Amino acid sequence: MTIQILGIQFFKGKVNEVFEQLKNKGGLLTVPAAPALVTISEDKEYYDALLESDLVIPDSGYMILIWNIFSKPSINKISGLEFINYFISNIDSFKEDRFFLVNPSELDSKINRNFLNEKGLNIREEDVYTAPFYKGNVKDKVLLELIEKQKPQWIFINIGGGTQEKLGLFLKNNLTYKPAILCTGAALAFKTGRQVNMPTWVDYIYMGWLIRCISNPKVFVPRYLSGFKLLRMILVNKSNKVAPIENNS
Repeated sequence: MTIQILGIQFFKGKVNEVFEQLKNKGGLLTVPAAPALVTISEDKEYYDALLESDLVIPDSGYMILIWNIFSKPSINKISGLEFINYFISNIDSFKEDRFFLVNPSELDSKINRNFLNEKGLNIREEDVYTAPFYKGNVKDKVLLELIEKQKPQWIFINIGGGTQEKLGLFLKNNLTYKPAILCTGAALAFKTGRQVNMPTWVDYIYMGWLIRCISNPKVFVPRYLSGFKLLRMILVNKSNKVAPIENNS
């Protein structure tokens, strides 16, 4: 049950349905924000990752508002934070599963592992991986071999948006089995305190972007301003795929 926007199949349902599909069938989950969506015409690998995801949830309140004003059928927001909250509240139902965390730093690895273990999981030191700085094609054979050896049912990729989706697709296409690969970006960091505190009601009314801009204006104000390009993209393309920008250099 999806709605196609910019060629991407966004899930049209509830957060519990997202969770159940991942738990029972595995697959690649991506959560694109507006500042990342505006890059799809120039970043083919990122666009491919969204197009080939098993589940894409509509996290961007801005995208949803544009779509619901100008197009039909309407779509409801499912944020990465809402998914993480649901995931944590249901840990008892799958805490015997194996987990693997991919993080941007040693400190994040420690914080994320401790946080999830406090919630009832059993994540060992060997279940945590600090990602290198990826350049060009996002392929990590070391990570692939580690996951292939351990075969966790759940893989959390907690690195930056625009990169984590490419890494997720690499793992999906090269693993010999089908785990749940979660590219939920900063959602876990909101819970651990590594990102600004995000009250549920703020996320619910589509104002998470404002909280982040206030917390770190130098980083987030330019990022979210770039997202305004999404209005024209949706008006021009609607459900159709976005044509790539030709590079004549």
